[in-house]
Amino acid sequence: MAIDIIEKYVNELIDRSTLDEPVWNIEKIRAGKKASWDYIDGCMIMSLLELYKVTDNEKYFAFAEKYIDHRIQEDGTIIGYSKEELNLDNINEGKNLFTLYDLTGKEKYARATEKIYQQILEMPRTKEGNFWHKKIYPNQVWLDGLYMAQPYYMEYENRFNDRKNYKDIFTQFFNVERNQKDRETGLYYHAYDSERLMFWADKETGLSQNFWLRALGWFSMALLDTLALADTAYPEYDHLLKMYQELIDSMLKYQSPEGMWYQVPNFPGREKNYLETSGSSIMAYCLMKGARLGYLPKAYRDNGVRAFRGICDTYLSTVEGEMSLGAICLVAGLGPDDNPRRNGTYEYYMSEPIVKDDAKGTAPFLLAYAEMLRLEAEKV
Repeated sequence: MAIDIIEKYVNELIDRSTLDEPVWNIEKIRAGKKASWDYIDGCMIMSLLELYKVTDNEKYFAFAEKYIDHRIQEDGTIIGYSKEELNLDNINEGKNLFTLYDLTGKEKYARATEKIYQQILEMPRTKEGNFWHKKIYPNQVWLDGLYMAQPYYMEYENRFNDRKNYKDIFTQFFNVERNQKDRETGLYYHAYDSERLMFWADKETGLSQNFWLRALGWFSMALLDTLALADTAYPEYDHLLKMYQELIDSMLKYQSPEGMWYQVPNFPGREKNYLETSGSSIMAYCLMKGARLGYLPKAYRDNGVRAFRGICDTYLSTVEGEMSLGAICLVAGLGPDDNPRRNGTYEYYMSEPIVKDDAKGTAPFLLAYAEMLRLEAEKV
């Protein structure tokens, strides 16, 4: 069974990586750059810490802690992080600071969370009140950004700010539901331009043209991870929970016979469309964790297990003696104006590179693996 060999895959990824050149950041490798502070590595470190929680394997913790410690100075300054970019992606890696502070007690991790929280306070907003995705993407809300920022925002509020900004967090989710949800399918469009100025945006709705699997996955994770942190007594909690449940139900309509989802999930079988690993891994995680926490019926775990096994059977392989996870979309986005190729068409989503072992796929795959291990432990 594939689950028995995944530990070998994790160990190989760690053994082939250094603190400055992790093998899972394909974008940096292709650009000939060393790792700095970005959401890609943040995802991978989070998955290693989650596996450590489940397995107590010190190797996972040791690499994760060294990786973050290497980038945090004693005063909390984060090497490679630029608040001035006002980029929601840069917040994601900060989620690991809370975990490592709890595990190590190092005060510099708590100090670093304050640096990132300052970015949240300074983020520009759309007229509806949502954070811009990045300073270079004015007045735009991308589903990805909700995952990058909101669980961090929620955890900081819980720990250090007496939950004063709960309303802001919940409202940003509800704005996305109001502006980006398709009532027919129940899916959410990748991005929204509140000013209707971008070349990729519909002039009436401000929406991009298509549903993208990984963005839907990120948004599912944003809902799930925020729910797991939120105070269940908050008046709007049930609304957020319903959003999550309805999105999961909508996504299940598009689960393939192989257990996975397509790059553009509502067009299965269309030319060039393919079963994509990163988004399918995220959905496997969301289904299993959501059911474990009681947000979804227990039977939904079976859908998550089917997704996980489908990924293993389809794309986990051994190449020249090393294990590899394939069919990961390297990147996808909308614009900016000087990049008209990123126009949100179906053809665009099919044109982005497909790679192996990038953390945007491996990290959620390992998060799903952690859920599989929890499920196996329950059976003992």
